[in-house]
Amino acid sequence: MTNAQRSRRQVRLSRALGIALTPEGAAPVREAPYAPGEHGRTRRRTESDYAVRLREKQRLRAQYGISEKQLRAAYVKGTRTAGQTGAAMLTDLETRLDALVLRAGFARTTAQARQFVVHRHILVDGNIVDRPSYRVKPGQTIQVRPKSQTMVPFQAAAEGVHRDVLPAVPPYLDVNLASLKATLTRKPVPEEIPVQVNIQYVVEFYAR
Repeated sequence: MTNAQRSRRQVRLSRALGIALTPEGAAPVREAPYAPGEHGRTRRRTESDYAVRLREKQRLRAQYGISEKQLRAAYVKGTRTAGQTGAAMLTDLETRLDALVLRAGFARTTAQARQFVVHRHILVDGNIVDRPSYRVKPGQTIQVRPKSQTMVPFQAAAEGVHRDVLPAVPPYLDVNLASLKATLTRKPVPEEIPVQVNIQYVVEFYAR
């Protein structure tokens, strides 16, 4: 799949889910509140409880760019964690390495953040980690590998070019953008995590 095809697919998915998955997907979400496709302008049918919860689950999956298996695993892990399952799910997902690379502003999209990790451009505490699903622990530092910092995408990131299309850096991250370095200072609190989701609906979907 080419970058153009991938971009068009993300724009269509953004409209279908009602959220901007990429900066390019933001305008269609704002300008076209109806569903995509030739019948999109017709009035939507009243959705069933199942459909509402399914869509919310899909919204969460899309924002983290993860598989159904990975999201279900986060739910199972959440059920075994003290406290609310949904809150535990969000905290766990937000500590994924690719998610924090995005939040820090090193990448423009989730897909790009994942690509940077897989291509071995990202260090955790000085060691290369090439698994996007790696869970970063409080106190650990992520950084773009020094040899990679001369590449155009990272030079642009260091200049802050992604900050106009990304949410503000969350308070659980201490970021030095010029050095392309960020430290997870504490566990993310669900209310601070910049994702659009009714997490209780997701929990209810899996618990049914």
